[in-house]
Amino acid sequence: MLRPARALSVAAIAAALTMTTLFTASAANAAGVNYVALGDSYSAGVGAGNYLGDSGSCKRSANAYAELWTNANSPASFAFVACSGARTGDILNSQISALNSGTTLVSLSVGGNDAGFSSTMKTCVLGSDSDCLNAVNTAENYATNTLPGQLDQVYNAISAKAPNAHVVVMGYPHLYQIGGYCLFGIGDTKRAAINEAADTLDGVIAKEVANAGFTFGDVRDVFAGHEICGSQDTWLHSTTLPIDESYHPNSAGQSGGYLPVFSQS
Repeated sequence: MLRPARALSVAAIAAALTMTTLFTASAANAAGVNYVALGDSYSAGVGAGNYLGDSGSCKRSANAYAELWTNANSPASFAFVACSGARTGDILNSQISALNSGTTLVSLSVGGNDAGFSSTMKTCVLGSDSDCLNAVNTAENYATNTLPGQLDQVYNAISAKAPNAHVVVMGYPHLYQIGGYCLFGIGDTKRAAINEAADTLDGVIAKEVANAGFTFGDVRDVFAGHEICGSQDTWLHSTTLPIDESYHPNSAGQSGGYLPVFSQS
């Protein structure tokens, strides 16, 4: 009668030791992470407020997903160099130097500025449906035909500078809920075109990310219902002041949208 009890005790001890080992390994992995956050305004946290004093016009926010992840995980080192307005050339010329062979984790969002989505949004807000559709078409053509080569240069440079890093490239959300209600806002024709442009951009990025062997962080599903004119709490600014924060995630969009997708990627 004693033998089964003894077997159960041994199994319980083994399980406890396994859990202890896993916990220890997990803690050690977190402590050994050397993290660099690259990218444009969506990674810098423009629109999320609480901007870091040393970031100047880059407007890096303490509420950005990179900062939130760092505060929760305490990596061995963290370099936050994402900057408002950054294009692929800015990553190569100004940000890539933050990487080295010891970098183990990289986050990045880039491509929207290259494709001219800021000017596209301005046209869609101020112009006619036809003006908006033409501007979106121009941006989509750029994203489809020119952006892939630019992204490849960035991804290749990251691989060369940080060959041991896990690289997560974050995408862009839909900005509008189609059919959603806003007291002030643009119509569904423009909303659909803008969301289609986001899909085109994300599709291009996802393809090049896969070719590079990186991970794509798709935020569209998690933002569903939280877009401008959405049925839930809005995670994105509409037209606002300061104007550069328009059409960017607010602090809830960073913590509720970008952070969980990055953390799980």
